[in-house]
Amino acid sequence: MKVKDVMQTNVITIRTDMEIKEVAKILYDHQISGAPVVDSEGKLVGIVSEGDLLHKETNPQIPGVVGILGALIYYRGVRQYQSDLKKLIALQASEIMTSQVVKINKEASIEEAASLMVSKKIKRLPVIEDGKIVGIVTRMDIIKTLIDD
Repeated sequence: MKVKDVMQTNVITIRTDMEIKEVAKILYDHQISGAPVVDSEGKLVGIVSEGDLLHKETNPQIPGVVGILGALIYYRGVRQYQSDLKKLIALQASEIMTSQVVKINKEASIEEAASLMVSKKIKRLPVIEDGKIVGIVTRMDIIKTLIDD
């Protein structure tokens, strides 16, 4: 079975210039946990999830520091701290989205999609053709194939 056999084609997308409140409302209204972010030409540029939005309600974790001979050595999470801080002050989808999106082709196998989801710890894969979204496959779409067999 291939991704095209189980993917959803009515994909809810977020525009890069949408305000965070609009993004949250779309996810809530459609009862989805994330959505692809597209530019003005409809090309995939990122993905935003409820996890990204949760950063708006948290404080960034200060990275662990060790002082040795008067120097500060960061041993945990400077990049994560910077990312958390950026998301905390974000106003638009383009500022809070994850820009390195794991995506898949519609001709890929269900096994490949499941493997990507497990190894990358993600819940959804945008299905891309010529840089544009033609569908999305979620964990539930793949789990449903177990019932249908």
